[in-house]
Amino acid sequence: MKSNFISRISKLLLLAPLLFSCSSSLDFDQVNDLKLKPVFVANLAYFDIPATQLINDGSAEPFVDVSEFNAFKDKFFRDNLVKAELNFEIENTIIRSFRIDLMLLDANDQILETDSYQVPAYSGTPNIIKFPTEVFENERLDLLKKTAKLGFVVTMDAGPPLDINSKGNLKFRSGATIYMEIE
Repeated sequence: MKSNFISRISKLLLLAPLLFSCSSSLDFDQVNDLKLKPVFVANLAYFDIPATQLINDGSAEPFVDVSEFNAFKDKFFRDNLVKAELNFEIENTIIRSFRIDLMLLDANDQILETDSYQVPAYSGTPNIIKFPTEVFENERLDLLKKTAKLGFVVTMDAGPPLDINSKGNLKFRSGATIYMEIE
């Protein structure tokens, strides 16, 4: 009986510290201080125009393309966007130089901004041009948020005529890095 009593007392003494734990008051208001800063990378626009699609007599008639740009239709995205960086890369394997105008258009086809990129003629060596990053912040970001369409005007500079036997392509690639802040 004495060993049974000692066994019970020792078990009670071993379990007693488990009944007393350390705790601190929890601050659930910390969730109000939560700030998420996700960064997204996405393709923006791409085109590949073969020389045969630009057949002309040597004049500078532009090639025009306009496409819908629905990125800013979502209110959550518009409200939480704090910065955007657009990157452009152009590869020219055609014997003509070009100017590419990128137009940001609103829903009424009004031009908000135009950025121009000069592309040298192909001369037999790799002709890939990476242009400086276009950064959109503050007022310029507000313009970008109003964009509903992207327009491209490709204008050939003067040079030899292109025909059905002309070789090469004009490739345009672009990407966007989007910075958001969600509170």
